[in-house]
This record gives sequence, structure tokens and C-alpha cells, in this order.
Amino acid sequence: MKRIFCYLLPILLAAACICPVQVPAKAAPSGAPLKESELYARSAVLMDADSGRVLFGKDDEHPMPMASTTKIMTCIVTLENADLDDVVQVSAYAAKMPDVQLNINQGEYYKLGDLLHSLMLESHNDSAVAIAEHVGGSVEGFAKMMNEKAVSIGCKDTYFITPNGLDASETVTKKDGTSETKIHSTTALDLARILRYCISGSPKKEEFLKITRTGGHSFHNLKKKGDGSFVPDARSFSCVNHNAFLHMMDGALTGKTGFTGNAGYCYVGALKQGDRTFVIALLACGWPNNKTYKWKDARKLFQYGIDHYQKKDITDCDYKLQPVPVENGAGTDRLVRTQMQMQPKVKQTPVTMLLADSDQVEIRAKIPKKLTAPVKKGSRIGSLDYYVNGEPAARMPVYASEYIGKRTLAWYFQLVVRRYFYPYSKMN
Repeated sequence: MKRIFCYLLPILLAAACICPVQVPAKAAPSGAPLKESELYARSAVLMDADSGRVLFGKDDEHPMPMASTTKIMTCIVTLENADLDDVVQVSAYAAKMPDVQLNINQGEYYKLGDLLHSLMLESHNDSAVAIAEHVGGSVEGFAKMMNEKAVSIGCKDTYFITPNGLDASETVTKKDGTSETKIHSTTALDLARILRYCISGSPKKEEFLKITRTGGHSFHNLKKKGDGSFVPDARSFSCVNHNAFLHMMDGALTGKTGFTGNAGYCYVGALKQGDRTFVIALLACGWPNNKTYKWKDARKLFQYGIDHYQKKDITDCDYKLQPVPVENGAGTDRLVRTQMQMQPKVKQTPVTMLLADSDQVEIRAKIPKKLTAPVKKGSRIGSLDYYVNGEPAARMPVYASEYIGKRTLAWYFQLVVRRYFYPYSKMN
């Protein structure tokens, strides 16, 4: 019997589809490129908040002290692990924190939500420690929670020691028994990742935004009654939001400032315009007498993103559809055919991200050169990997578009019967 060839299985195959859109991963060349020398900050990053892609970076993977920008992590860890109505008792250690202070006293009681407003609006260091001790049991315990959260959201070069961002270092023992000194630090890239998580990835993102966008907040300390309940006490406090950038650009979403002698002026912020959301991080952006540098850099980075990047679908490209042969497949035609092709149906899921006009999108197909029957309809056989400027951006699964059965004795018998007894019919 002549060898029978089966149909070819139609599969989506994009061998080398290049979309007409190029730019280095960290600087868009559309128009006048932003130069590192144009920024005061020693370390900076501009990020697409939706995809996490870095649109511009300046020494953005170099660990540096980050001062009170630390408090965005303090806030989100607290929101995810405690109730805003919790009552916090102030310890002696929390009460003696240096400026900036709420000036809480040892033994006093406060509602956790009020302390979070104190933390994020006025950047009070004593409130940060009181919060950490309540949520983590101790500053050390809370720092462990912060570091675990940092790792879980992809931070690679971040190490937290304090909940308030004051300059700190400690000696840690490594797995091999040796020791090393670590400092309270992060990178501009990691800091942007943390804020991105706070505004879009955390289950408490709405609470985070509500607190950090509040213009002012007033509250009292609490007095414990004989039945264990709490009522407002005599001391009253008012907090005003010190994130001046909320009023500097349309769409400013949230942010946090910071300063210590080692860190210099720092800022992390987010801005949303239409369907685009940007996150920036600035570290070591000047020292005293240069307090406004961070605002100039922030405006420059955000405006650069607005001018150069638009939301686009990276899967919106032309590509060829090619079949994949299936060995030992059971065809439905009595004729001997070396090849039979069908046009497969394509169901492409849009993947949008911010792209500049010159960004280059490439599709790389990871599909076997041949398959072996049987092949089930809808079974996954490979993928299409999308790259932007050579960096992985998305992966789409590729599935078999129809069922291809395996040749069996019954199939051969049916073939012989139809061939010799019904020579002019088809095997349907």
C-alpha cells in the first residue's frame, strides 16, 4: 500500500515578525532624548506603571539610602496586615524617635488609621515606629515583613532596617557563616516597583491612595475606659499633606518625599493621564539649599513620559500563518497527498503597554517543527514570545486548531475497503 500522508495541522507560526516600532529599553529616541546629565538626581527611573517596563533610567540599579520614601512600604505592609481601627499603645522607644515627630508620649493610645495619616502626610518618625511595633511585634519583626514583601514584588537590591527610613546599618550573618554589613537602602528601580505595587498590585491599593491623597487629617489620642473601650482624649492633632507635587501637574496621583544626611532629597511618585500611568523614583536629588531639585526632576521625567509614550497593542502586528506537519496522522481523504493546508483561525489577545514611536517589537515563535498524532484540538503546542527592544514583554500560548487522529489498524482497513470497493468516493 502506498504510504498515506495526513493533513497538516494548521498552527499559528510567526517566524520573525518585526513591528515598525525602536528605542533602547531605558531611553526613548522619539524626538529629543532625555539625557542623564539633565537630571539632578544621582539615581532616577521612569516606569510604565501598568507593565512595569522602565522607560528611562539613570544608574537605577545602584543601592542607595532612600530616607522617608521607605514609608510607602511601611504603609502598604500595615494596610495588608492590620485593621485601621486597631488601637496602638506607644512604647518608650517609639516616643523618643528624632524629628520629624508627632510628639506622641509613652503609654498613650492612638488609632492605627490616624497614625498612618501622620506617617504619610507629615512623615512622622515616631508614628512609624509605633506602627511597626504594633504590626510586627517589634521594629525588627516589622523590618522582616518589609523585606519579605520587597522580595515578593520583585525587588532585588532592597534592604529595610527601619520603618521610617532613618539612616541605619546592621551586621548580618550569611548562610556560609560569614558576616556582612548592610545598610538601609534600595535602588531607584526597586523603589518604583514598590510604589507600582502600592497603587496597582496590592489588594489595599485603594486605601493606600486614599490616605496618601488626603489633604489634611485631624484626630485625638485615645483614653482607655474601665470597661476596656476607648474614647477621644484631650490631645488633638492636625496633619497636612506635604507632597507638594500633588498640585504641580495635572494627573499627579500620589507620592512620598524623604531626606536624611546620607540619602539627600528623595522622591517617589505616580501620575496618571488618560490610559497612561507613570511612576518615578529619585534618589540623592540634592542636599540642603537644593530642596526644589526633586520637583524639577519629577516634572521633567513625567513630561518626558507624556510627550514620548502612548499606549499601544504590541500584538497588533502582521505575521504569517504556517502549518505544522503531523506524523502518523489519520487523514480523511483517500488520495495520496504530500501536503494539504487550511488557513487557521487566529484569536489574538491584546497586550497593551507604553511604547515610543521608534520602539521595536519582535515576535519569536517557540513551536515544534513537527508533531506526532494524535493531537487534540485546543491542546497547547507552543508559544509566541513578544519582545520590546530585545526585552521579554509578553507570551501567548499557541494551540492546535483541530483534532488529528492517529493511524490505526481500523483506519487502514477502512482505507482499503473504500479504495477497492468504492474507488470514486471519499473517506468521509
